[in-house]
Amino acid sequence: MARWCYRHRLVVLLLWVGALFGLGFSASTAGTNYANVFSLPDTDSKSAYDLMEKAFPNTSGDTDTVVWKVDQGSAKDPAVESRIQPALDKIAKMPGVGAVTSPFAGAQGAAQVSGDGKIAYAQLTFAKPANEVPKELVQDVMDTAQGAERGGLEVELGGQAIQRVQEPPQGLSEMVGIVAAAAVLFLAFGSFFAMLLPIAIAIFGVGMGLFSTQLLSHTTDIPDIAPLLASLIGLGVGIDYALFIVTRHRRGIQKGMDPEEAAVTALNTSGRAVLFAGGTVCIALAGMLVTRLRFLDGVVVGTSLTVVLSVLAATTLLPALLGLLGPRVLSRRQRRRLAAEGPETESSSNLSARWSMNVQKRPRRIAVLALAVMAVLALPVLSLRLGATDQGNDDSASTTRKAYDLLAEGFGPGFNGPLQVVTDGGDTTALVKGIQGADGVAKVVALPPAQGVTVIQVVPTTSPQSKETDDLIDTLRNDVIPQADVTAHVGGVTAVSKDFATVTGERLPLFIATIIGLGFLLLLVAFRSLVVPLTAALMNLIAAAASFGVLVAIFQWGWGLELLGLGKEGPINAFLPVIMLSLLFGLSMDYQVFLVSRMHEEWVHTRDNARAVRVGLAETGRVINSAALIMVCVFMAFVLSGDSGAAMAGVGLAAAVALDAFILRTALVPAAMHLLGNSNWWLPEWLEKRLPHLAVEPKEEAEAGERADAPAPAADGPASAVHGFVRSPDGDAVEGAAVTVLSKGGRQLDRVTTLADGSYIVSVPGPGAYLLAVTSALHGSRAGHVMVADGPLVYDVELAEDEVDAVN
Repeated sequence: MARWCYRHRLVVLLLWVGALFGLGFSASTAGTNYANVFSLPDTDSKSAYDLMEKAFPNTSGDTDTVVWKVDQGSAKDPAVESRIQPALDKIAKMPGVGAVTSPFAGAQGAAQVSGDGKIAYAQLTFAKPANEVPKELVQDVMDTAQGAERGGLEVELGGQAIQRVQEPPQGLSEMVGIVAAAAVLFLAFGSFFAMLLPIAIAIFGVGMGLFSTQLLSHTTDIPDIAPLLASLIGLGVGIDYALFIVTRHRRGIQKGMDPEEAAVTALNTSGRAVLFAGGTVCIALAGMLVTRLRFLDGVVVGTSLTVVLSVLAATTLLPALLGLLGPRVLSRRQRRRLAAEGPETESSSNLSARWSMNVQKRPRRIAVLALAVMAVLALPVLSLRLGATDQGNDDSASTTRKAYDLLAEGFGPGFNGPLQVVTDGGDTTALVKGIQGADGVAKVVALPPAQGVTVIQVVPTTSPQSKETDDLIDTLRNDVIPQADVTAHVGGVTAVSKDFATVTGERLPLFIATIIGLGFLLLLVAFRSLVVPLTAALMNLIAAAASFGVLVAIFQWGWGLELLGLGKEGPINAFLPVIMLSLLFGLSMDYQVFLVSRMHEEWVHTRDNARAVRVGLAETGRVINSAALIMVCVFMAFVLSGDSGAAMAGVGLAAAVALDAFILRTALVPAAMHLLGNSNWWLPEWLEKRLPHLAVEPKEEAEAGERADAPAPAADGPASAVHGFVRSPDGDAVEGAAVTVLSKGGRQLDRVTTLADGSYIVSVPGPGAYLLAVTSALHGSRAGHVMVADGPLVYDVELAEDEVDAVN
């Protein structure tokens, strides 16, 4: 498939461009129909909602608020009325505004003025829900209302429709994330064209995913946060997956391969790993379905679809783009060096190799230090409180936050989140009296019955997000309503949020067990080990605890919120643990597979655990850290989205990926594997026979040991290896020395370059006698005969400066 896409690159490119523009045109024509369905079956708030929908079917339009405050006099003074009322009349006549309830309208409006007379509000009811109200209309309403301001008269607006207009332009966070990722890619590749490839793949994958999600919103309930989360995860995985494939492709060209063969090899190796990783992320996202929370179903659809399309772009569009670029995927300097010096031999970066050696020398110290850091970061999670954010968490400079604070100042903190006690028939007198006598109740108003349903508005003395309001809901349900001997249900936005958080908390253990168990099985099959999957499961839990600790410290305790411009502290969104754990599980599996698959390959080759862990970390550390840095840049950019849920998810995921990649995968995991030794790879024989074989990433055909001129394996044994260290007479590691193994007839069988620690490994076709030659520009050359028996041979070489060791 990769070869076909490479050779028919123009056809593939035109198909993708046509699909992107076709979906974009269809989506823009159809518009959006996102719906936030927070209601939960078998909950008290859902029963209250059903009764209210039966009695008041025409209250679907969004209700927003105009609030004003005077410094002197009363908010109903004639001078104030002469400025506010004309503005309200003008707003009422705007097409799309259903009704305006003014405090100047006789006795009924008296309830809309605060006790001290300084603050008053008017209610605006739009004809449509907030997500369907045109932004131009909302902007006109805001301009008209705030045009009535003067010295001593402050006018602010609150509500969902108003909040949508305040949000930054759509795509701002995505653009900032892409620019930051482009900078990291340019530093990693040193080539402008190579930098563009992952960006292009991410744009195609995310663009088609968002357009598809927008079209699906007309057929199923998809929350308005789904596209934000889909673009957040789609940009991250799209750029990362393309990074893995482009890195392998560039390495193939630098080793002397034809660009087409390099592309085919890259897709047949890293491309397979991308398919496995993308499938893992989708399975992790689908794990959200076990919670049976309807709100998350749409999130699963949007994010999974975007990941699938990103993987499809990486495996079909990317080879076509590689075909268009050819050798230009390398920088000019790399192309000149390739032409002048010939193919390069593969080596790890100095920094990665040195770090890998340090981990091997001090595994206990590094493991204890990494665990201590993660434990300290995880401590705040002990005070985690799930709930829902509202406009009281908006930035302090926003009009919605100012309107929220004015209403709380004039009418009490609970005014912004009233409770609704709904009864179907029966005498409500005793119920109203019982509610009035409950602790934490500021005001009770029974509305006129409709179709036998009575709604009692209850204003708490505390804010919607406070624990005291949650306690009041429990008191009404468990004590007040049973004592009144009526059938009643407590509803309203605050009660729905509480029920959502309660149900999420109850179902979270099942969800965590599902995704951890799934990850264990996948890694068990991939690496044929019991210890590696157990280690990965433990690491996932540690990463989750630490990242939630960071979230609690920032968003619940308020550390650094003002610095980030993220408004006021409050509870953690109830849906966030499920979404974050799904994404964290999928992304950490990517890094675990990438890291441990290289270790496993080395272990199978040498049966030397210390070498396997050291070489695996040295060769994959740089790519894992580059990929993680890109993810962090993309996720942190969503702080600019204007949506508190997306900002919270962005900060949480950025913290999770950074901790996972920079502390767990490059420090704690390899340190633990050094300490565990050969038991890392233990698997009972009975289980080994029953497990299916899964090759996540097959060996490259052009890799060492599989060259065209290599002889067939010896008949008396399987392929083997020679490995060891090249050092100077002083014991210093010799880096960059060329190590070549030849057959008795003088034919080259394998050739590698030593790593920063002086280590090397070469393949031989089987037991027998071979010639091993080592040359270095700064040291001498040495060659000698080696005899390989049944297992891998350990053979260290010492090089003296300006010395040539002749072979007899």
